[in-house]
Amino acid sequence: MGQTLFDKIWDAHVVSSNEGFPDILYIDTHFIHEVTSPQAFDGLRTRGLPVFRPKQTVATADHNVPTIDQHLPIKEELSRYQVDMLTKNCKDFGIELYGLGHPFQGIVHVIGPELGITRPGGTYVCGDSHTSTHGAFGAIAFGIGTSQVEQVMATQCLLQSRPKRMKIEVNGTLQKGVGAKDIILYIIAQISAAGGTGYAVEYAGDTIRSLSMEGRMTICNMSIEMGARCGLIAPDETTINYVKGREFAPKGEEWDKAVAYWQTLYSDEDAQFDSVLSFKAEDIEPMITYGTNPGMGIGVTQHVPETASFEAKEQGSYKKALDYMGLHDDETLLGKPIDYVFIGSCTNSRIEDLREVAQFVKGKHKADNVVVWVVPGSKQVQEQAIREGLDKIFDAAGFPLREPGCSACLGMNEDKIPAGKYCVSTSNRNFEGRQGPNSRTFLASPLTAAASAITGKVTDIREFLKEGELV
Repeated sequence: MGQTLFDKIWDAHVVSSNEGFPDILYIDTHFIHEVTSPQAFDGLRTRGLPVFRPKQTVATADHNVPTIDQHLPIKEELSRYQVDMLTKNCKDFGIELYGLGHPFQGIVHVIGPELGITRPGGTYVCGDSHTSTHGAFGAIAFGIGTSQVEQVMATQCLLQSRPKRMKIEVNGTLQKGVGAKDIILYIIAQISAAGGTGYAVEYAGDTIRSLSMEGRMTICNMSIEMGARCGLIAPDETTINYVKGREFAPKGEEWDKAVAYWQTLYSDEDAQFDSVLSFKAEDIEPMITYGTNPGMGIGVTQHVPETASFEAKEQGSYKKALDYMGLHDDETLLGKPIDYVFIGSCTNSRIEDLREVAQFVKGKHKADNVVVWVVPGSKQVQEQAIREGLDKIFDAAGFPLREPGCSACLGMNEDKIPAGKYCVSTSNRNFEGRQGPNSRTFLASPLTAAASAITGKVTDIREFLKEGELV
């Protein structure tokens, strides 16, 4: 019997396997940041242990960093303390840090791929749930808890039970104005925020194959939002062309060997999956969430579901979510006034996302009632945007380009949405208070967010397509 892509990579990294126990899995690269690493470092100090393989540990500051005036001391005391502790810990344990001011600094799930650290066939972990992003390269990548962060630091290995395997196929041609973010929001809305629980999900089909690496990263990034352990996409020429020539990508003869191996990374035709789901690209329209988990999503022209359409045991929590969002049964979101637009996060802050938004907003200006934050995912993205003149387009449109960081995705710095305000966000979670205490989040694609910023209300990007303003 053939193997799935997931099993090929997993088996290549098993150090020891005994029936009835988790496997000991070798980890190729461990990404760390300032939020989930301090306790792990303290644990090593307590036990008198070094970081076992510091050269396979990549550190950056992203969650707590400000996105304006990064050259100045961080104002928030807790944020400043966490960033300072990361600096001290990396120095003490011999780990290179891409901290504030470093040309490689940025969101951990943006810098790994853009630096060529993330590659097909590897295993990648981080104390951050959206580590699944790296699976877009045909790799096993997942988030871990703080105790596991310490475990990897000490041994470069993890105790892990093999998850079940799911394949999600998307085939067909997307409508204009529909992109990767809409695909993944649609899938999660169809199977629920728990529909992938216990699975490693492989995304396949000609629609997925047609996506850029940035689009594939968006898809895999939100695998955790359906409860999956990880998400991955088999590497192909698109993957190889993306990795080639990057800072830490293999060079010369090592590159040739790597590519030869990467070309073996696919699920065999007779590979068995525990679950297979199929979707038609033509059924997907621009998506937007209305509730307080990413599974509560609808096409932008659809109406909020009726409470009575849910099972009795679910109606209480559903009503609670609508009350929090200030919405009601059968309401349409189209035309609903908004207050903020956030374009950024590890889901949608890459150069392709910024180019797409800039192309759309060029010659337009944001609505007076909307505050817009455009936050690049890394210093490299920021510098590339400036070289291409995107910053000038953004400034003219009232979309100021800020400095890199996680920003309003989770509001751990100064970038918080005020209580009761509505934000159309390109991030990955719409939990209660995620973007600030009592803030209200609509998740959407970069194009939907940009169009809503221009009109000042939730907008169907296809309205602009009819006018011929977007190709």
